[in-house]
Amino acid sequence: MVERFFRDLTENQLRRGIFTSVEALEERILAYIEENNREPKPFIWTAKTNDILEKVKRAKANLDNSPSV
Repeated sequence: MVERFFRDLTENQLRRGIFTSVEALEERILAYIEENNREPKPFIWTAKTNDILEKVKRAKANLDNSPSV
């Protein structure tokens, strides 16, 4: 969830912004947080638990079988 928040912050507020000072950047971030908190929306998981666990198993198997660097 933290990664998703920072992705949204970056894409919606920071990516093409021009900030002439650290204070301007801070103001933009705080304004985004304040706006976001006015009407918070819960995150609803759409992936099924078994699908996530299968992906984790496959990733672990790939890591276990990959050559060491």
